[in-house]
Amino acid sequence: MAEPFATLHLEHASTVDRAADELRRAIFDGELESGTNLREVALAASLGVSRPTVREALTILVAEGIATREPHRGVSVSTPQADSVRDVCAARWVLEGAGVRRWREATDEQRARVHETLAAYISAVRRGASYQRLNERHLDFHVSLVGLTGSERLVHMADNLVVELKLALAQVDRIRRNAHDQADSHAALVQLLDDDDIDGASEFLRRHLADAEVAIIEALGLA
Repeated sequence: MAEPFATLHLEHASTVDRAADELRRAIFDGELESGTNLREVALAASLGVSRPTVREALTILVAEGIATREPHRGVSVSTPQADSVRDVCAARWVLEGAGVRRWREATDEQRARVHETLAAYISAVRRGASYQRLNERHLDFHVSLVGLTGSERLVHMADNLVVELKLALAQVDRIRRNAHDQADSHAALVQLLDDDDIDGASEFLRRHLADAEVAIIEALGLA
């Protein structure tokens, strides 16, 4: 009789996760730029793991939108496209703007979440956290604005948009090194909300997202 749970492989799964984490770090820190071909053999040798482990790690990155798999060309670091950036920023305005306009109707817990994510982002900036961590904290804040709507579906949609924008924002933050400015801008938005200036906060967010669209396209040289 087969031993119970004989097919479980925690150690292997952990190795795949560690390989994916290291590749993410290298991508967000700029060691692997957009368009870089992620060759299994070279990565396996560099990471000291098997090719199947690298293949699974790459599958995770492709699912997250950080890497792209093309027939006969393999996997490469994703390259943002200008039209995609514009489309995602337009969709973010619809979702995040809806959240900001519901500030008064939101629950104490939802408003507290906005403050918590802002504090976490500011703390990461002050600690000089990695670009990957700054990126995560930055986008957590924006998703928390959508959370003000009280709609799980809208939050899920925002999470999906974050995946598409994650790499582009990280590259811009690295190029411009303006995390402190971004943190100050987010704090100013929350102050408007705390002051019950919903119209002012809404307009501030609209300009912020429009500026982000331009900054991404210009910094990455997208046509």
